[in-house]
Amino acid sequence: MPSITTIHESLPYIDPDPTPAERAAAQSLIDAERSLVPDDPYHALLPPPPPSPSSSPYLTPLLLAELSRLSSSPNPSESKLSAIDFSRYEAPPDPPSPTTLSKLPQDEAVAQLRDNLARVRTAHAYVSSRRAHLALLDSFGKNAWLVGNYGLEGELASIERELAAVKKEIDLVTLQRKQAQEAAGAEMESLQETWKRGVSRVLETELAVEGLRREVLEERRRRAEMEVGM
Repeated sequence: MPSITTIHESLPYIDPDPTPAERAAAQSLIDAERSLVPDDPYHALLPPPPPSPSSSPYLTPLLLAELSRLSSSPNPSESKLSAIDFSRYEAPPDPPSPTTLSKLPQDEAVAQLRDNLARVRTAHAYVSSRRAHLALLDSFGKNAWLVGNYGLEGELASIERELAAVKKEIDLVTLQRKQAQEAAGAEMESLQETWKRGVSRVLETELAVEGLRREVLEERRRRAEMEVGM
């Protein structure tokens, strides 16, 4: 993706550098034109924002509902998502003692034992899964990370080669452009001097014509005065 901040030399090489006064005058014209149109606060390469949150394709109804819940909460930092029960991943409580169970009805005691057994099974499955994942990470995580880095290094090297090739093409085009302009510089200067001499001759001709017209008018006035005197 090209960078919008990239600046390419585009001024003619045969023209002299502008003076500080000319630069200031050009900058004033640019500022006056920019003041007519407000600056875009968004990045030029980013898509425009959606007119409303509900029209964004990335915000699903569930995300909108959660954002609405957080925005209506008095303290959003302490508001937690209640859709997931984290208590199942906590250490199970100690089982009730036989004395406690003997004081409860049989159905309630059986239900309590089943609930405790389900919690223990869940915690055991979670811990077993975590141990298996950690064992796999310890055995193959380093190699997987190195392989991923190797792939990323290959992609980066390919992009850098492509970038270097594009920069080389830009430099070659700029060099060819500079050589073409410098080769035509003498002809352009000759044509400019010829144009200046032509404009100077036109002005001289106009001055001579104006002087001749005044002489004719003066002669007519003199003859008119002589005729009146007679």
